[in-house]
Amino acid sequence: MQYYIDVILPIPIEKLFTYSITKAEYEFLKPGMRVSVPFGKTKIYTGLVSLSHYNAPLVYEAKPIHQILDDVPIVLPKQLELWQWISSYYMCTIGEVMRAALPNAFILESETLISKNTLQEINECDLKDDEFLIYEALQHQSSLKINDVSDILDKKNVLPVIKRLLEKEVVVITQEVYEKYIPKYVRYVKLHANFLLKEELQKLLESLKKAPKQRDVVMALFSISVKTKKPVKVKDLLNESGASSTIIKTLIDKLILEEYHIQSDRIEYKGDKKVASKLLNEYQVNALNKLRKCFKNKDTVLLHGVTSSGKTEVYVKLIEDVIENGKQVLYLLPEIALTTQLVKRLQNYFGEQVAVFHSKYTVHERIEVWNNLLKVSDKTKIVIGARSAIFLPFTDLGLIIVDEEHEQSFKQFDPAPRYHARDTTIVLAKLFNAKVLLGSATPSLESYYNAKKNKYDLVEIKQRYNNVMLPDIELVDIKDKHKRKRMKGHFSDRLIEEITIALEEGHQVILFQNRRGYSPIVECNTCGHSPQCPNCDVSLTYHQYRSQLRCHYCGYTIAMQQKCLACNAVDIDSKGFGTEQIQAEVELLFPKIKVGRMDLDTTRGKYGYEKIITAFEQQEIDLLVGTQMLTKGLDFGNVKLVGIMNADSTLNFPDFRAHERSFQLMLQVSGRAGRSKKRGKVLIQTFNPYHNILQQVSTNSYELMFKEQLDDRYNFKYPPFYRLIKITFKHRDYNKVNKASEWFGKSLRQTFKINVLGPEFPPISRIRNLYHKNILLKIPHEQSLIKTKAVILKINTSFKAISDFKSVRVVFNVDNY
Repeated sequence: MQYYIDVILPIPIEKLFTYSITKAEYEFLKPGMRVSVPFGKTKIYTGLVSLSHYNAPLVYEAKPIHQILDDVPIVLPKQLELWQWISSYYMCTIGEVMRAALPNAFILESETLISKNTLQEINECDLKDDEFLIYEALQHQSSLKINDVSDILDKKNVLPVIKRLLEKEVVVITQEVYEKYIPKYVRYVKLHANFLLKEELQKLLESLKKAPKQRDVVMALFSISVKTKKPVKVKDLLNESGASSTIIKTLIDKLILEEYHIQSDRIEYKGDKKVASKLLNEYQVNALNKLRKCFKNKDTVLLHGVTSSGKTEVYVKLIEDVIENGKQVLYLLPEIALTTQLVKRLQNYFGEQVAVFHSKYTVHERIEVWNNLLKVSDKTKIVIGARSAIFLPFTDLGLIIVDEEHEQSFKQFDPAPRYHARDTTIVLAKLFNAKVLLGSATPSLESYYNAKKNKYDLVEIKQRYNNVMLPDIELVDIKDKHKRKRMKGHFSDRLIEEITIALEEGHQVILFQNRRGYSPIVECNTCGHSPQCPNCDVSLTYHQYRSQLRCHYCGYTIAMQQKCLACNAVDIDSKGFGTEQIQAEVELLFPKIKVGRMDLDTTRGKYGYEKIITAFEQQEIDLLVGTQMLTKGLDFGNVKLVGIMNADSTLNFPDFRAHERSFQLMLQVSGRAGRSKKRGKVLIQTFNPYHNILQQVSTNSYELMFKEQLDDRYNFKYPPFYRLIKITFKHRDYNKVNKASEWFGKSLRQTFKINVLGPEFPPISRIRNLYHKNILLKIPHEQSLIKTKAVILKINTSFKAISDFKSVRVVFNVDNY
């Protein structure tokens, strides 16, 4: 009898591939184990076993697997179920889900190795210069990697050279699979077994009298052992004894000490004893009791609490309930910046039961969290993470908390799978019969609508903690201020006045501008020329701190031009403003204060967020300028004033959610003010103070905004009344994108009639030298989503069969908002 397995490969192919295995392998392999398998002519991939069976593939002959990489499954059955759902709902392949779900180090890559062909006589005269260099290098080394060849020839594209060497049969190519994850081992020492008896030990100490430094090390070893009653690390021994590592090596060589290694986690909790969670006020207690009651009837509950109402403390009480029942908790946050504050808070309550998982952690650190979850370790009872944490191998999930659930950061845009973490958690919770808590001060329209329609339950906290009043929000008309000449740069006289008062009282200030860099456009005043990105249809943004012009879409940079590139005039001016320019203006207006900036440019390192947040918390920074990172649930007790530099840029964005997003953004930024005792103040600078959304922000009227936006959505057929699928076409050739999208649009219209919008070019129609064109498909609730997707995929299959369109990339984005 023949045995086979179906394998998921981390590449975008529609079907699973079948490989042949032996009877022993069939009995050993289980779904979720990794195997390395040959694919194509030379490639070796890490695949994941999906199914074992006896059915040979009909179209091709099954190849044998290369090797088995695991003793136990690293992906659990419920994870595979979630992968299947993501793959079918978000219209991508399961291989793309695998690539997103597994930490990189689990997906072993094959490295191409070039070695000398020993079976062939080589005539060196036939070789060109660059070929000879490689041939000569192979005389001294058994094999070379592609990168080594690049270094030898000092050029990037070395494949033509390797191809010529292969044709001349000078070299042969092999594939080597290498493991990326390296466990961390900590070096420990103990006294050698020969000296465990008292008499032997006394002899040893006598013999070391002439070597006092070695004797000190042995004495320090006893001292640490007695104090800690734990194994002794070499590092601790060096600190305690003040000796050098050479002395310890000598003692090991003399067989006085014995060294050994223990595998250790890269991230360890080093805190003191746990703290009891805070006592809740009456509003929080009411909310907590309602939540417990709601969870008996519904699996998903929306907690709508105003900013600074103490939602996190309510979450802590719910987490305590779940942990007592021996289940796990997943706490999702939209922004890595938020994890910094929250991790400290939760570790105070739960100690080492808290694990963190997000992209700023190294691959090794993420794998350790994964492995601890597989072992059902106590270190991973509570997992805090950004959206990718939904893919972790949970075994007994009891509660998922999605904090700031309205945030756009929960949606993955590129690459596939283009999933929304908030929606995916609801499916994940169903697999475990777990509960989901969505929390926000400004819930998304879809979630609030679901709560109103009784799909979810709704619990509200309408009072701030300590009964602090909501901030006083004032709208400043900068059109009028410009007329009256009461502006200094981008600051109105009211904003300068309020900043001065807040700083004099010893409070801190936050200024919000949702654009990084110095200014988005640099323009010549003589001829009007503005430097553009050669790869994208956007102007280059000026970054003053590096004196360069940079494209925020593809990363292209040039030095800041002293003269106009078109007419050579020196009269160059910058239009618009970003966080850098605000920082520079603040430093001129208030030269004595310390100013910090928090945007993508200042938070690139692993601890970038932490440094800025800690400095601001400890009041080392008086005024913080930032982008939307500042809006997401950060808690600073000493901030009295928040200034929004320009409210109009987000309001006028070409998107059906622009008004909802602006409301959420402004209310969230306002929520950073006056969080402890004194009432905060918020100043919003705008050219249109009578705009409905701004009036609703100033009165904190979420209900009014909800009703108004819901009417618009109903009239114009947008979510939550219709579902959306965006189809994007990408190609280097403008005409090809046009033709392809027109053909696809016509085919869709035959079935879906007026619910097809486009094809249309987006506001930025070329990115990284690829032209983009979009089609938007609106799907009413009564229309079957499954059948709709089947029709789209059928049209896509016909589309790919047309030779002209084969090179056009088609991207499906389900629920693209």
